[in-house]
Order: sequence, then structure tokens, then C-alpha cells
Amino acid sequence: MTADSPLPAGPASAAGRSRVTLQIIADHLSVSTATVSLALRDSPLVAEATRSRVREIAREMGYSYNRSAAALRTDRTNIIGVGFHDITNPYFAELLAAIEETTASFGRSILLGTYAEDLKRQERVLDSLAEYRPDGMILCPAGGSTAESLRRFVDAGVPIVQLSREIPGLGLDFVGADDRHGILQAMEHLIGLGHRRIAFLCANEGISTGRNRYHAYREGLAAHGLPIDTALIYFAYGTRENGLKGIQQVLDAAEPPTAAICMNDLAAFGAMLGLRHRGRETGVDFSIVGCDDVKEAAQWFPALTTIHNFQNQMGAKSAEFLLQRIADPSAPQKRLLLTPELVLRGTTCPPR
Repeated sequence: MTADSPLPAGPASAAGRSRVTLQIIADHLSVSTATVSLALRDSPLVAEATRSRVREIAREMGYSYNRSAAALRTDRTNIIGVGFHDITNPYFAELLAAIEETTASFGRSILLGTYAEDLKRQERVLDSLAEYRPDGMILCPAGGSTAESLRRFVDAGVPIVQLSREIPGLGLDFVGADDRHGILQAMEHLIGLGHRRIAFLCANEGISTGRNRYHAYREGLAAHGLPIDTALIYFAYGTRENGLKGIQQVLDAAEPPTAAICMNDLAAFGAMLGLRHRGRETGVDFSIVGCDDVKEAAQWFPALTTIHNFQNQMGAKSAEFLLQRIADPSAPQKRLLLTPELVLRGTTCPPR
């Protein structure tokens, strides 16, 4: 071959600069476009050797899957919309990872939207997610959400699973933790150690988890004949900053607490820092119990005593519920409450 001789045409050059189509790939391999389409979707109807060859040629040609066209043909986008109020909290990051792993194993992709605890932002984000025509949604609603917040999606027939937080009255599938059970375990542990002045940090009745955990705290006090002292209750969302502020406030009570249960682990981390600001040490002269058992909880010093909510299973189950709902929209409503477990570490001790 001389320097002036044309190079032989390979798969990529055969297509030139024009958009690579299923027909071009099919012609190159001398198969039907249906075979190419099935192979690219990894269908078992096509032999593995053929699937591998189709995928190889498609890569060489620079073929890009046309998701919009496929959605029009099948009425499926293979997209799962996920709406969370927060992913800076590692608890929700762990839920998201479990959702992604489960949906990916079924050939679905995740489209994530976040809206903090802002109802107007939630409305915009959910509308944006809906524009991508997801096959269904997994949602953890913002604080203060009502049934009307999701009504239009329910009425439109969008399959939805609520995760961790629940808006009642919608008849939607739900996966969460039995928050009452978890907090009652924590109360029994602290009372068993001898504590009688127990605070609750970051109580919040605007979300289902907050209501359930706060009411269980009150129930635990009442079960042992202990009074409810509002000076020991700090209302706020569960963040590190609010945990730090909350512990400072309850310590200034006329009769300060000797222990505190926190809405979540982030609030507990903030409370532990707040105690150090006061020259006190968690697990030595004050007891702290968190909730969620994020991976960071075991890495603190001292390691945090907390309520393990099995978020990996929660995330995976929410994805499974949604895929089942997509496959059978008329199936009976499903509701799963996982039973939490109290994990004892180094942040609780008898009162001094």
C-alpha cells in the first residue's frame, strides 16, 4: 500500500460523520435491526456471542442509544426519579446508594432531585423530574408536605413509593423504620442506667419521622411516671448546628438533663461538640443517643450509641416496591416497617 492509497473502510469510517443508526449496525453485521435492538438491551432472546459482537461494533461506530425514541416505542424510559430533601446527611446518601444499586441491577437509571426542606423548591424539582417521564418515583418529602403536595402526580398515575418519611392519606407504598420501637428502646436503656432527666433534641412534628420519634420519647417518659419538661425539649430540624444549639439550651434549664436522645445522628454529633464547649465529656458525665447509625457514628470518639434503622435494606426495598408497582399498577398497597436495633457504644453511662 502506497502513501497515497486510501485506507480500508472499517466499521467506524463506514458510517462517516453521519449519525450511527440501528440499520447501519444491522447492515454491517448482516442481521436484522430487531436483533441489534434486542442485543443492545441485553435481551436473552439473542445469543450471547451475537450480543457481544453487536455491542462491540456499536462501540466502534460510536453508536449512542436514543432514549427518547425508545421511550416512545415502549412507553418506558427506564428512568427512576428520586426526590430527597437532603443528601448532605449521610443517612440519605446511604439510602440513595442502595436504591441505585438495586435499580441498576434491573437496567434502570437514577435521576436525582433535591429540595432541602423547601416546599416551593420541592414543587419545582418534582415538576422537573416529571418532565423526564420517569417510570416511577421514590420520594422522601420535605418537612410540612401534605397530601396535596403529591396529589397531581398520584392523579396522573405516576407510580410512587414513599421512603423514610410518609404523607398519610395518599394510598402510596411506603418503606420506613418503626421509629416508635427504636426510641422506646433508647428510653428504656437510659432509664435503666438511672437517668430521670432526659432531653430530646431536634424534635419536629412537621415530618412523620419527627412526630413518631418525639411521641415515642413522651410515651417512654409516661411509662415510667416521669414528667414531660418542655425546658428539656428543643424543636428544630436534625442538623449538626441544631444539635449543638439544642444541647446548650437544655443545659441552661433550671434542672438540666443528664442524658439526651437526638432526632438523628447529625444532631447527636452536634450535641457531642456542644458538650465539649461546656467542658463536659459524652459517655463520662453525660449520655447521648443518636438515631440512624450512619457509618460515621462508629468512627466518632467516643463511638456513638444509636438506633440502627437498616437503611441499606430500606433503600433496596423501596426500589423493589417501585419496580413491582411499575409492573403491576393495580396491586394492593404495600407498607413495610423495618424493626430498628439499639447499638450500644461509648456515649451512654449512668448519671453522675
